[in-house]
Amino acid sequence: MKSISLRGVDDELALLLKEEAEAARKSVNQWVLETLKRHVGLEKEKRFTRVFHDLDHLFGRWSEDEFDAIQGKIDEERHIDPELWP
Repeated sequence: MKSISLRGVDDELALLLKEEAEAARKSVNQWVLETLKRHVGLEKEKRFTRVFHDLDHLFGRWSEDEFDAIQGKIDEERHIDPELWP
């Protein structure tokens, strides 16, 4: 595998590269390689990675009382009857 040295990277560019890599949870080297491959067409864009939010309004959150009631029922069902399971 070939290595390339990149000269002329100023402090501002180095900082931006590091920030982008951290945001992507990758090393700077890995992030730069992936970015270069994508730019020259060696890496295909991933399909099926879009996140949709068009049904978000159908889902909500439980109130604390609702959660306690549901969790109470779950806890009751988890009870092991010693007569059935000695």
